[in-house]
Formats: sequence, structure tokens, C-alpha cells
Amino acid sequence: MMKRYLLIILLISLFSFNGCDDVLDCIINVRPELHAKTLAIGFVDEYYSDNITAEIKNEVHDNDYDYYFDVSGRLPEGIDVFYNRHREVIFKGVPKESGRFSFKVFLEVIPHDDEFGNINGPLCSDNTSKTYVLAIK
Repeated sequence: MMKRYLLIILLISLFSFNGCDDVLDCIINVRPELHAKTLAIGFVDEYYSDNITAEIKNEVHDNDYDYYFDVSGRLPEGIDVFYNRHREVIFKGVPKESGRFSFKVFLEVIPHDDEFGNINGPLCSDNTSKTYVLAIK
């Protein structure tokens, strides 16, 4: 019986301090997500192009956020990275060296006003990262 009262008190204080929307967003797990992907294998001196995409998990309005990417790690010489704020990182170019290149993609999302002046959010988290491997033969 005492455990039940403690649980009720804990839930009431959680909702009091955080607000229902924040708690529900975290229960539903609304957060940015980089898609798991095996990048296409590339070949030295041949044109290469592939991309990694992102979304806001469990958010129907995920186009109403600005997506900011950063890539950390070594890519093969000849491959350039392009950032599209509309949810993707693009890798393209003509690789000049072979090997397996491991790198990390970081993503931060920021909500922006919709056409009615409402700001989307809040999110459970506003950033994430994932490690990928690019193989060049």
C-alpha cells in the first residue's frame, strides 16, 4: 500500500515539474534519429555517391525542424561531404585511395516556427550520433 502512494506522489511531482507534454514526449520517445545504413562500396578512381538520412522519431511534423550535421573522422581522399538541412548527408566524389574509413555523423535538430507562429517541440533529446564505415576497393 505504501509503495502505491509513493508511486502516485512520484508521478504527480514528475508531471508538476516537467509538464505533461515533456513527459509524454519522452515516453513516446520523440527524438532525432540517424538511419542505420550500410554505405555502398566504392572503387578507386570511379565516381561514388551515397547518403545518410535522418528524421525525428515518432514526430509527424519532422520537416518542421532544422537539421544540422557534422562528420568527424577520416574519409578517403576525393570524397566530399555535403550537408542538406532537409535531412540528409551526401557523400560524393572520386576516391583516390582504398581502405575502410570509419567516421561519425553528428546531428542536432532545432524546431522552427510553423506558418502560425507555433514552435514545435519539445523533444526528449535534440541531438544524436552514429558511426558508419565507407569501404573503397
